Amino acid sequence: MELYNLKHPSQTVSFKEAVQLGLGKDRGLFFPTQIPVLHDIEALLAMPFVERSKKVLGAWLASELGQDMVDQLVERAFNFDLPLVAVDEQRACLELFHGPTLAFKDFGARFMAQCINVFAQDSRLTILTATSGDTGAAVADAFYGLEKVNVVVLYPKGKISELQEKMFTTLGKNIHTVAVASDFDACQHLVKQAFEDSDVRDGLHLNSANSINISRLLAQICYYFEAVAQSKQRHEADPVIAVPSGNFGNLTAGLFAKAMGLPVKRFIAATNANDTVPRYLDSGHWQPNPTQATMSNAMDVSEPSNWPRVEAICEKLGWPLADLVGICLSEAQTSEALVDLYAKGYVSEPHAAIAAKALTLNLVPDEVGIFLGTAHPAKFKDVVDRELALNLPLPPELKAVAHKPILSAELAADFAQLKAHLFAVLS
Repeated sequence: MELYNLKHPSQTVSFKEAVQLGLGKDRGLFFPTQIPVLHDIEALLAMPFVERSKKVLGAWLASELGQDMVDQLVERAFNFDLPLVAVDEQRACLELFHGPTLAFKDFGARFMAQCINVFAQDSRLTILTATSGDTGAAVADAFYGLEKVNVVVLYPKGKISELQEKMFTTLGKNIHTVAVASDFDACQHLVKQAFEDSDVRDGLHLNSANSINISRLLAQICYYFEAVAQSKQRHEADPVIAVPSGNFGNLTAGLFAKAMGLPVKRFIAATNANDTVPRYLDSGHWQPNPTQATMSNAMDVSEPSNWPRVEAICEKLGWPLADLVGICLSEAQTSEALVDLYAKGYVSEPHAAIAAKALTLNLVPDEVGIFLGTAHPAKFKDVVDRELALNLPLPPELKAVAHKPILSAELAADFAQLKAHLFAVLS
């Protein structure tokens, strides 16, 4: 597999190199020179999830890694369920929160961890990543205890739910967490500054586990095939898929799946008040506003780093950007969406509820839609309990960390402070 840097197309790398580098020159994203097309889609959709995923990822990676290695990586990473649960006659939720950290990020993080563990040389690597909520837990769990890897997770202090925070800040060992006194965009900027600093990048052998890493995106392609496979068992129509969108890695993976031949009628990018992309799709002007804190905090991103890949896919395939639908919801609409789902007997959380409402606003009578359930409702227990007048029970994964102490360092959004902290903790 060959990839090139979207900012510097002359820089080309293999999949293994892209996974280990994370970012290219000048923070450029790696993008595949070719997107494989799968022809026998009907037969693929009839396969079980893991067996199909071996075929899907093999189309990208078997020429470089060998199919046997791809099979092993998939088997180690994908070992939990992802049911498609009907909400009403038109809408169903693909529940992606049945992994170890109760969020869709488990798919990409676990596959990436398996790749890095296989690719790592003798030197110890440092995974530096920013999280707006669920990435931190998924990455921490996936890499916890691996001898060749240190993990540092930056997150915006006070702007993620307490239970989200507890899932990755209570582990210790090779997992180091930093609460930054700012928002997610500032955390993401600090990560990018670290990759631009040769002392940090080379001295600590940096890699990134954000959705900028191509291994995470490829893994996420697989669950779109599963969504359509389950949908086709109930409806002949190609589904419309609504994706809760923050950093836009999830939508990027969906577009890759469609480019491979997956029959999806259209995608909806569903956002909260941080609506840079819906406004861009409507006006053609890219104008990020200051990040707003919302109850759907994992989507509190004003400058989504994966957007250049979305545009690159559309350009490569000749798809008009206008074919993407962007829908943003206010806090009041998010609350209404949660209540609407609950009235239909389905308990959700704010991010999935936004995508579910986006389907309601966009579907026509003969269409069917899928919205992605990106996190277990209990990870947002405070919001869900408040909005629905409930007292959600905690699943075992959250009960286990609820009363553990947080081990995070606290820093300002200042790169000099972060650099000093990294060398103090990791050297």
